Amino acid sequence: MKPMISICIPAYKNAVYLDVLLRSISLQKYADFEVVVTDDSPTDEVKECCAQYKDRFHLIYQKNTPAKGSPANWNAAIALANGDWVKIMHDDDWFATDDALDKYATAINLHPAASFIFSAFNDYENGVFKQTHRLSNTTIKRLVRSPLFLFKKNFIGNPSNVLLRKSRVPAYDEQLKWVVDFEFYIRCLQKVSIHYITDALINVGYNQDQITKQVFRNRSVEIPENIYMLNKLGVGILKNVIVFDYYWRLFRNLNIRDISSVYTHLQGNSFPQPLEKMLEWQFHIPLKILKIGLLSKAFMSIAYFRFIISYRNHS
Repeated sequence: MKPMISICIPAYKNAVYLDVLLRSISLQKYADFEVVVTDDSPTDEVKECCAQYKDRFHLIYQKNTPAKGSPANWNAAIALANGDWVKIMHDDDWFATDDALDKYATAINLHPAASFIFSAFNDYENGVFKQTHRLSNTTIKRLVRSPLFLFKKNFIGNPSNVLLRKSRVPAYDEQLKWVVDFEFYIRCLQKVSIHYITDALINVGYNQDQITKQVFRNRSVEIPENIYMLNKLGVGILKNVIVFDYYWRLFRNLNIRDISSVYTHLQGNSFPQPLEKMLEWQFHIPLKILKIGLLSKAFMSIAYFRFIISYRNHS
């Protein structure tokens, strides 16, 4: 029988973390679900971990040969899903309570127009609770008004917090790693209605092995991915001051002081002229001044209004 929800787990090693997740799934009061595990591991540790749960719930296991990598492995798990709804769960995250899945299912029934359901979540770093992330009504309204508000901050969090109607799910862009979930959310929110659950239903685990930890402030990753994303979504989104400020902070935080530092890392992406103009303006400002928050914001505002005037004159 077709399940309501497919829990999709793109696994890679980390059998210890995976066991915590599978155990949290086995404790769920809600039962109309399946689990799909697509395994990129070079060994059988994930397969052996899954075998321990085969009698507790319906579990589909697939070994990827060769390994697909992230996020292609995410797409592979979703492709195998039979449910009307899909829920990516990273193998180092887990359900916060035994009624978490039931609360997601209740939201499906109470909000039939929604195709994108997400919840508050808890942060755990190396197994230690850090904080709960919960959004205000104002933030939710701003996300509904414009998905580009996500350029201010990824308020949604990682994919484990999200439940998606499968028929409305686009593929994750396999050219991305650093901004992959962020870019995916923008595309989703441009097309579907959302519902937010204020309860923290997911525990998100952070550790040094994660891809995001490995590529943070890495020019060879952040520059091409962010330029690719801008070209994909359309350079016109720079008219939104939040988007403009995002790219301003990107170059500032990467300590870009000459245009060649950007061109070295473009990886075939075209570099939009408005960003060249932005950088030219930044180069006139000493980096130590640029790193002072209020001053940086003031200079960004000037650059933004210069861009808007130029954009209007050429439209």
